[in-house]
Amino acid sequence: MDTNGSKTPAPLPLAAWQALSPGDAAREIHRRVAALPGKLRAAALAHLRSEAEIAGDLAAAPAGAPLRGVPYLLKDLFDAAGLPTLAGSTFLTRVRPTPGDSAVVKLLRERGAALAGKTHMVEFASGLTGENPHYGDCPHPRFPDRLAGGSSSGSASLVAAGVTPLAIGTDTGGSVRIPAAFCGLFGFRLTPGDDLIRDAFPLSQTMDTAGWFTASAVDLRTVLRAIVGTPDTAARELRGCYIPGHALLPGMNPEVDAACEAVARNWSAPADEATRATLLEAWKDSVDAYLVIGMSEAHAVHRDWLAPYHEHYDPVIWQRFTDAGRLPPEKIAAARATLATVRASWREFFKAYDFLALPCAPFPALRKAECTPAARQAIIRLTAPASLGGLPCLTIPVPLPSGLTAGVQVILPSATAPAVEWILRQCA
Repeated sequence: MDTNGSKTPAPLPLAAWQALSPGDAAREIHRRVAALPGKLRAAALAHLRSEAEIAGDLAAAPAGAPLRGVPYLLKDLFDAAGLPTLAGSTFLTRVRPTPGDSAVVKLLRERGAALAGKTHMVEFASGLTGENPHYGDCPHPRFPDRLAGGSSSGSASLVAAGVTPLAIGTDTGGSVRIPAAFCGLFGFRLTPGDDLIRDAFPLSQTMDTAGWFTASAVDLRTVLRAIVGTPDTAARELRGCYIPGHALLPGMNPEVDAACEAVARNWSAPADEATRATLLEAWKDSVDAYLVIGMSEAHAVHRDWLAPYHEHYDPVIWQRFTDAGRLPPEKIAAARATLATVRASWREFFKAYDFLALPCAPFPALRKAECTPAARQAIIRLTAPASLGGLPCLTIPVPLPSGLTAGVQVILPSATAPAVEWILRQCA
């Protein structure tokens, strides 16, 4: 029980789920969903498959598969045969047919995992706080006066609430990193353009990535190995560094900044002045570049629907996409130039270092009234460098004295970088 009176079941690790029979696991998922507060259930869960369907898929998993016996939830940006894909909207099925299983569903089936259902999200993945006017703003599972973060709000909140040990999300500008930090989860984001994101409904094809959430470092390692493969072996001592949040964002919450730095110092040293200055100079226009590229690409996806379906959009998101259609070509060209500068800065950085650690967000989970445009810009100031870089990120949860959580994003040159398991072992 937390200080706000919300009670949710404790998450079970992957191994505990794998020890259950298929029927018991399916019943346990339904029991845990039934125990959720009504507001959380409505705002987080888009579709729950029947006990028979879940149990049948668990029983059919290949013998010896690494995720055999593991149920998971899927962000409603990915297609699953027999289920609609609405991407947090009310109308997407009217303008886009839902095809068969997406690549991530096929891969997880091969690895032995079974789809339990689909999760709600910020409409069309264009948001970082978990707000959705159609299905409800997604509450934090332990602090219901606060939001879970987005856009993968349902996936993160239901793992934190213990419904399943694994949920799939996406991350364009922080949509795995932010809800993982807010909900106290481990998260991983992959890279743009890979097989697991290519057939998801897009926001920004330049920056969209697939990712996932678990409640523990051990479980994240297991899922990482199952999805990505065996990580690279370090041939030498790994070298990483940390940049505090206030270096990028002077208004950073000092308690969050200090807590993140204390965690990051367990496996990284502060960046030297030259490295820090070089990166910050390269990233100075990253917020504008992220917004221009991301929203102009979103407008290209939605431009034929914005007029006929105007009243069906979240008004904030409709305006965001519509405004992006008026961006002058020179502004888009400048944003692309910044993207190239940011990517060049990362290439140089990774010649000397194996990873960089930064806070994920400048504050813990927000209340509804705190979800302002200024808060969105502050978050993007911390997340845009990795998003523009097209780089994978590991999120490590950071406890705060209040009982809330923050997160450190560990930015990596590849999803199989040896630093991933090296850091996770120290967090286990």
